[in-house]
Amino acid sequence: MLQLDGLGYRGRTCVVTGGASGMGEATARLLGELGASVHIVDIQPPKIACVAWHPCDLSDFAAVRATAAALSAIAPIDFLFPCAGLPPHIKGPLYCMRVNYIGTRLFVEEMVPALADGAGIALISSDAAMGWQGNLAQCLEMLAIADPDAAYAWAAADPEKRVRDGYTSSKEMLVVWVAQAAVKLGLERRIRLNAIGPCPTRTAFMDEQEKLLPEGFLDKWPYPSLGRIATAEDQAWPLILLNSPLNAAVTGAFLYTDQGFASGVFTGAISGAFMGREA
Repeated sequence: MLQLDGLGYRGRTCVVTGGASGMGEATARLLGELGASVHIVDIQPPKIACVAWHPCDLSDFAAVRATAAALSAIAPIDFLFPCAGLPPHIKGPLYCMRVNYIGTRLFVEEMVPALADGAGIALISSDAAMGWQGNLAQCLEMLAIADPDAAYAWAAADPEKRVRDGYTSSKEMLVVWVAQAAVKLGLERRIRLNAIGPCPTRTAFMDEQEKLLPEGFLDKWPYPSLGRIATAEDQAWPLILLNSPLNAAVTGAFLYTDQGFASGVFTGAISGAFMGREA
């Protein structure tokens, strides 16, 4: 058992989406070791111990609402960790947007009534969203569409511009949504909402992505802090630390957990030459 009771998870109820694999699985496992009661929401059954598995496909909005309603039985929920996500090559960019942003946002919003006052929500975006400021106007346009079916229709009306590769745009949407939604959640319920932005991380997700990348691409990626590609646990810890009650003053934040990649690109310390272009 990890001796980190001061983080505030012992005896608390946590819900983790995407807890059957990757960063979500690592997060759920560590939360369990910290003494939390962990409920996993995933389309696949989890391989780790948990209080309960709640099957759900985030692309199915009716299923999302039904799952959130079922989870209300365990209210009040203290911490929510939306970790589910997928790359665009699985079912295309529009499906990627549907799951990563629209379905995730719907799940969180449906879960809010079941959350305890002062609860924490910490989700996974990506350092692929590091250019979100340049697309802020379009992100805000989509953000204003609260109904998930209407949001999907808006994206589908001009996918080349509004969805692009699906992954980058959906992760940018998460960052902008977190920044805006955190204010209302905080003022009304003292609920905190934050996100992390991982660099390449060795998960099944990345194993599939690597097949589409040039040979040796990830070997050339700069890893200043670890000297290697991150593991799922390397990303789960900052997510857990960010959501801890010890960070009560932190909300609406986008924390880069990318070994300094974004900071390096922003300041010129890292060049995009290894990717075949200037960053």
